[in-house]
Amino acid sequence: MKKRKIPLRKCIVTNEMKPKQELIRIVRSPEGEVSVDPSGKKNGRGAYITNSDECFELAKKKDVLSRHLQVHVDSDVYDQLQLASKKGRK
Repeated sequence: MKKRKIPLRKCIVTNEMKPKQELIRIVRSPEGEVSVDPSGKKNGRGAYITNSDECFELAKKKDVLSRHLQVHVDSDVYDQLQLASKKGRK
């Protein structure tokens, strides 16, 4: 049997390549709105962060999302990110 290819994405905080299911996607829409994308299929520029509290704290401290999405990201987006991660963890 053939092995299925697992899609890998790069975490913008740790620069590690991980399977897409282990990461959370944040997307900037064409209108400039930043939101968490649980489905991973929204239109716009996306960035991936590892699903851990340490990565979220480091991203908030360094304001990594603003740099990668090329738009100012408010601190409430980071709070939404932590809430979505707790729902997504098993």
